[in-house]
Amino acid sequence: MDLNFEKALDLLGPSLLDGIGVVLYITLVGFVGAMILAVLIALGRLSKNKVLRGILGVVIEIVRGTPLLVQFFYIYFVVPALVKGVADMMGYISYFSLSAETCGIIGFSINYGCYMSEVVRSSILAVDPGQREAGLALGFSERKVMLHFIIPPAMRNSVPVFGNYLVMLIKDTSLLAMISVQELLLRTKTFASQTFLTVEAYTILALVYLVLSIPLSQLSRLVERKLNKG
Repeated sequence: MDLNFEKALDLLGPSLLDGIGVVLYITLVGFVGAMILAVLIALGRLSKNKVLRGILGVVIEIVRGTPLLVQFFYIYFVVPALVKGVADMMGYISYFSLSAETCGIIGFSINYGCYMSEVVRSSILAVDPGQREAGLALGFSERKVMLHFIIPPAMRNSVPVFGNYLVMLIKDTSLLAMISVQELLLRTKTFASQTFLTVEAYTILALVYLVLSIPLSQLSRLVERKLNKG
């Protein structure tokens, strides 16, 4: 079997560079959305409102109990159909659609947000109760105590786990090929089917994911060490 990695890299390289931009964009926006959602869900789960806690618990179980790929399909195909159906029932003529990239960002934000919320919640519970008591003794309200005394150390303790989730997210972007996002896998699959350089194309793809993932893992460890020293 003759392999021509140089030719494959020359032909596939520019397309993969564009795909890397798409992957990094979706990863960054999706991860930020997941972090925001994780904090909100964690706070909701720790609230005194039993109804809110129950609803969030059900949502988390649904999200964690269904595959991420199915969630992408649901957001991409089902949600627009449901919105249009409800609009038709109410007598409105509407056209509603979501781009594939937007569906990916929403899917990652919800899925990873639910998983990461448990990390945030456990980190908040692990914060020394003396932090809260000190804040209240200084005259801060419960909300400000949570914002200034509880959440910062909790988020700092969550950094190592968040780093792992970030690496997982950047690899999970390959699932977006199934809803036609022009990310790395879909570009490579198209290239391989047109040129029959299958071995070369998918080997290069694997190396690209390694190049993206390994520095993120190292950066996560570096941040963790800096925070521990601090």
